[in-house]
Amino acid sequence: MNSLKAWIDEHFKGDPIIWAIVILLSLFSILVVYSATGTLAYKTAGGNTELYLFRHSFLVFLSLFVMWLAHKMPYRKYALYARLFMYLSIPLLAVTYMFGSNINEANRWLTIPVINQAFQPSDLAKLSLIAALAAMLAKRQNNIKDLTGTLLPVILSIGVICALIGMANMSTAILLLMTCLLIMFIGRVPVKHLALVVMVGLLGLSVAVLTGQRRETFNSRIEAFMESKDDDSKIPFQAEQSYIAIATGGITGKGPGNSEQRNSLPHPYSDFIYSIIIEEYGMVGGVTVLFLYLALLYRGMRIVANSNKAFGGLLSAGLSFALVIQALVNMAVAVGLGPITGLPLPLLSMGGTSLIFTGTALGIILSVSRGDHQDEAVASDSTKVSNRLRTA
Repeated sequence: MNSLKAWIDEHFKGDPIIWAIVILLSLFSILVVYSATGTLAYKTAGGNTELYLFRHSFLVFLSLFVMWLAHKMPYRKYALYARLFMYLSIPLLAVTYMFGSNINEANRWLTIPVINQAFQPSDLAKLSLIAALAAMLAKRQNNIKDLTGTLLPVILSIGVICALIGMANMSTAILLLMTCLLIMFIGRVPVKHLALVVMVGLLGLSVAVLTGQRRETFNSRIEAFMESKDDDSKIPFQAEQSYIAIATGGITGKGPGNSEQRNSLPHPYSDFIYSIIIEEYGMVGGVTVLFLYLALLYRGMRIVANSNKAFGGLLSAGLSFALVIQALVNMAVAVGLGPITGLPLPLLSMGGTSLIFTGTALGIILSVSRGDHQDEAVASDSTKVSNRLRTA
């Protein structure tokens, strides 16, 4: 038993509660996705219901492996690569918008040659922008009020990337802008400059709405949500099916694999997986999932509070906010507190490369926790040595 504990302590460092939350949600994801993809498997895989089970399980364990690799790298090294990948993501977003695979009336996917695997460059842009923003603000803490020298490059980066993402994926762009504002607020950027960021961000998003591929979809979803609040007969079909799933789940749910709305609810394995969770596991399951995400945010903020480096604190805060805010928005849509967005539920929804980027983000958060703990240990050992030398 002691040898097993020593092996775990050696190879799985960082916040142990975050490890537990991520593993628990990942394993739960396999169960829920297997249930939610039953109908999809019959329609597209000739009734082979295990196809998506094995495929999703592989991606889940791959994302956990990527998280483990990311947490092994000292988090300071991410500052070296963040701006490079941020600049790389800009032409990738542009190429995707013009030539990417068109799914659901939007070019969001770009196919990687040789391996023939599609991925969303917006995932890379989101992760790299958050890391680059944390690095730039940490490096300029002594001149944080300098608008032209310090904040102008930051504001332009946010505006350009949010606008490019917004042309094909407005909900992701809005959440990314909100996350950037939170990072800048924590990074001691003056409020008057934050207002400028809001203005530039809204300008970029407005251009994206007017010229982007999802303009009609974005406008129709906002209108449908507002109209549904005044007239129940105008509730969108997806939302209506989601409400039925939630209403019939009750306190304890129908039980694993017993969902009925998965047969009529669009994308029950991704956009509306939270509805399936409540239908099968009831309010108990829904509240438990919500609690786990809030606990993840709390642990991420604990890392921020305990971090002795500005970059580590800002990086952990940005990535924690990005993951949990997206989760909260997904759950809010499922229960009717917001317009339909199409955002997946991190760690739980079925996905491809999005799971890999989520694992990378969580690994970086753990790396910050692991790195600061090592710094504290080294500092403590140095202090002890110094004290012994003085005593001698």
